[in-house]
Amino acid sequence: MPAYLETLFSLTGRTALVTGASSGIGHAIAEALGRAGARLLITARRPAPLTRAAGRLTALGIPTTAIPADLADPAAIDELCRRATETTAGDGDGGGGVDILVNNAANNIRLPLDDLTTGDYERTLAVNLTAPYLLSRFFGPRMAERGWGRIINIGSQQSLRAFGDSGAYGIAKTAVTGLTRSQAEAWSPRGVCVNTLIPGFTLTPLTRPAQAIPGRVEALAARTMNRRNAVPGDYAGIAVLLASPAGAHITGQAICVDGGFSVH
Repeated sequence: MPAYLETLFSLTGRTALVTGASSGIGHAIAEALGRAGARLLITARRPAPLTRAAGRLTALGIPTTAIPADLADPAAIDELCRRATETTAGDGDGGGGVDILVNNAANNIRLPLDDLTTGDYERTLAVNLTAPYLLSRFFGPRMAERGWGRIINIGSQQSLRAFGDSGAYGIAKTAVTGLTRSQAEAWSPRGVCVNTLIPGFTLTPLTRPAQAIPGRVEALAARTMNRRNAVPGDYAGIAVLLASPAGAHITGQAICVDGGFSVH
């Protein structure tokens, strides 16, 4: 059985790039992929937290390279792609070297829709939608050339339904599911599986403003079927599944991992 599971789920020899990996869901997914055997490239906007995150992963014995990047800036995305390619140039795969891309980085400007400025809207879409598009546009064709790849786009409950005071974020996360379908159509015939992972309400730094609203955490937990909110580790298993050989026939999907929240 262990040998069978190793064949099914091992990421040994693969390289994963995870955005927004300094904390929360991104960090948990990076750790899961690394523990499954992948070499990690991790990125986030702030260098100090990213360096600490890389240290935690390295301490677990996971080969990890940290590349700071502000994904709201297209020039920074270009630089990230360049550095990722240079870092993996000796891997012998003839391409950019990134086999698994996890588009997790996010921002959420929580204001009533009436109060959102054009700048708020543009910054939100830049990180949540344009960055996944640009990164995937770079790495997806290179994965396809090698005949194997995985892209995991992180969606949101707002990919499915509206939440108050998160209008631009909801627009972006709804669009991410459409982006996933288009990417799957383009690259799955050449071995690249692309899926959207839709988390439930998760206790992370990004959701602290919502957590601060009295009664909000309890009300959201009550809407789930298992009566609790998510923690980042809840996404470890699904990330390994989607990234591994076990997920070879899963593509173009929006997969909810939310304790049943989306069923209601």
